[in-house]
Amino acid sequence: MKQSYTIRPATGWFDLHLADLWRYRDLILLFVRRDFVALYKQTVLGPLWYVIQPLLTTLVFTIIFGRVARIPTDGLPPTLFYLAGLTPWNYFAGCLTKTSGTFISNANIFGKVYFPRLAVPLSVVISGLIGFAIQLALFLCFMAFYALKGTVISVSPLLILFLPLLVLQTAALGLGFGIIVSSLTTRYRDLAFLVSFGVQLWMYATPIVYPASRIPPAWLWLSYLNPMTPVVELFRYAFLGSGTVNPWQVAFSLAMTLLILFSGIVLFSRVEKSFMDTV
Repeated sequence: MKQSYTIRPATGWFDLHLADLWRYRDLILLFVRRDFVALYKQTVLGPLWYVIQPLLTTLVFTIIFGRVARIPTDGLPPTLFYLAGLTPWNYFAGCLTKTSGTFISNANIFGKVYFPRLAVPLSVVISGLIGFAIQLALFLCFMAFYALKGTVISVSPLLILFLPLLVLQTAALGLGFGIIVSSLTTRYRDLAFLVSFGVQLWMYATPIVYPASRIPPAWLWLSYLNPMTPVVELFRYAFLGSGTVNPWQVAFSLAMTLLILFSGIVLFSRVEKSFMDTV
């Protein structure tokens, strides 16, 4: 039996229609496949770039911050320390940067057929899980290598059980920030040029190349305002037993993530009704 849908204008700020995402789940899966295939289309190495990119970044960090600047890594091998920070960070950064151009890059599709617009950024977040899984496997391989060499690694099995929730928070934070930027770029195109630069600055404000324990007390308040700080530190503590984070910081990060995601969905739903007039 065929179902019919009536499309009518909605003007309320909270007319989000999130249930439509479930009805269009097949379309979301098609977008996921499109995002993954198109990303490495006509490349020689293809998905191997998911492995090459963090390895090269880790090598650069080891040389510059480990050998030249001599920034400590809390007694951990630099390779493990940097990979533990880059694995969740790369997923977050990918979600943010790729969803931030949703309206601009998909204007042709949005102008021709109706479907829940939030399906596009949501598919980006889901397809990013593939890259996260590959980089997590790479990190675990290095953990096994160092363990076989005799390096003492303190794994926290209880925290590892909460890894899906940590990944979910990372995805929600990247999605929230990304769709906020995407909504604002329909009117202010300058933001599109600031995204990559802003993400790079944000990375250095997050304890990836340095441990949170080395942050001066005068700047601790700034690290508490960064919702990615407890994510990275919890990930590092779960797998390596090294990390500085407190329950209040985790609670604040979760609250901030929910607020940003909710604000992003509301703004995105508001902008999607009239963005074709400004794109």
